[in-house]
Amino acid sequence: MKARRILSMDGGGIRGLVTCEWLAGVEDALAAAGKPGLSRNFDLLAGSSTGAIIACGLAIGLSPRDMAALYRRHAHTIFPGIAGRLWSRAGRFFTEGVSAPKYDGKGLEKVLKEVFGNTTLGQAKRPVMITSYDTISRKPVMFKSFKAAHKAIPMWEACRASAAAPTYFPAHGMSVEGRTCALIDGGMLANNPTACAIAEALRKDAGADVPKDLVVVSIGSGEHTRSIDLKSAREWGALEWAVPIIDVLFDGSAESVDYIARHLVGEGYFRLQAELRIGMDDMDDVSGTNLAALEATAREYLMLPATRKRLRTLAALL
Repeated sequence: MKARRILSMDGGGIRGLVTCEWLAGVEDALAAAGKPGLSRNFDLLAGSSTGAIIACGLAIGLSPRDMAALYRRHAHTIFPGIAGRLWSRAGRFFTEGVSAPKYDGKGLEKVLKEVFGNTTLGQAKRPVMITSYDTISRKPVMFKSFKAAHKAIPMWEACRASAAAPTYFPAHGMSVEGRTCALIDGGMLANNPTACAIAEALRKDAGADVPKDLVVVSIGSGEHTRSIDLKSAREWGALEWAVPIIDVLFDGSAESVDYIARHLVGEGYFRLQAELRIGMDDMDDVSGTNLAALEATAREYLMLPATRKRLRTLAALL
């Protein structure tokens, strides 16, 4: 596979709604330049966690606005409220103990099966690569629609594996290339999978420089803004760090990849990302107020003169 146009999407739970809004902005810019459609303008779609779900949705022909509608419609099924969580936890108490994941994953699986049905990775209309991590072998797993050994893997199952954020959802057990795996969120190795996608694009050109015609579009899901003060960072132990460390790892890896990609690709690299106001950055806040705030923030970012200029430049390159 020769990929010169890459579209990469970060993880971020329900903040994938922000990603969908920004993708819609990219699609609108392409349409204005006479290049309708989004995924048709890219050789490789890459995603981690919620970004994996979006990448696979685009790969089967759904539009960014289709995906945004799915997030709004299914938010409470994926992330049920306190009553549903308590009922689920009560049923899992004797099998998983008091420290079970926040959600049982049944809602997530239901939605993924509804969206992707029996579609396999090999049936993707565009090449797609999504990330996960196997806790048994302690190695990354890169699901690739263009890899013979992965073509028969159900798309919903690869997405379930990529979205299994520790403390939020249980790991997903499945066989990959004849090996039994316990798979967790792709964000644990690359919440921003852009570098992985670039590596895949250059894999067959070992030793060559980064092609001058390489265009990479990296779409974030909004950055955390709640800081951890020095006193807390010095005094917290395993219990206090349990949930915050996930966000720190995800954000830290995303920023480091942005730094690498920006210097590798240069002018052909486009990153859409913005800070979220305090209280909007939770991965599982599906309240109507928060969903509306996420959408409004995403649209405000698209209206910034600098963003609009970058999108016009991108559209001209693709």
